[in-house]
Amino acid sequence: MGSFTTHRLRAHDPARSPALRFAALCTCLAEFAPYGFRATYHHLCRSAGIPPEPEQDPEAVVRAVEELHAAREVWFAAFRVWKEARRVEKLAGVRVPRSPEPRRVLWCPDPGFRPAGPLAAVMPRILSAPPGALPHCPVCPAGRGTVPWHDGTLVHRLCAGCGVSLAHRPVPHDPRIAADRAERWRLVWRRRA
Repeated sequence: MGSFTTHRLRAHDPARSPALRFAALCTCLAEFAPYGFRATYHHLCRSAGIPPEPEQDPEAVVRAVEELHAAREVWFAAFRVWKEARRVEKLAGVRVPRSPEPRRVLWCPDPGFRPAGPLAAVMPRILSAPPGALPHCPVCPAGRGTVPWHDGTLVHRLCAGCGVSLAHRPVPHDPRIAADRAERWRLVWRRRA
């Protein structure tokens, strides 16, 4: 797979077909998806207005990839600082990092329920989230509460304000719920949800 930058340029290239430009956006998403692939995909399709047929609005893909790029730049700036500090630690003989790599994902298991606002505006809150399980949502104000969400094999505790998964626990597989979630994803994937 090529780099994010390479595929971002391909998404901008008007000489490429709209379908290939859309595929380049999806490759960028495979590398950087702040809410997880599905929720970030749905967010970008909605915010950029990508129609079911990319030929209807080829510039929508450009809007989507630029929103994703802006969020990646916010993360990358924090990562550069961490990487330099890590380099200094290694030179000093510290083999285990003192601070974790900057977080780049707050997982939203339900594609339709994710933080509002542009990705670049939410990214600083993602960066400030502690590593591991989250005691509370770093995106929303405290006290929003949680809601359960079942995906067929796990029950997630989602922030009631933005859908960020704070914790999950395994449950017996429920094929009906799993089939319903799969059908919902097919609609999101085709940009019909």
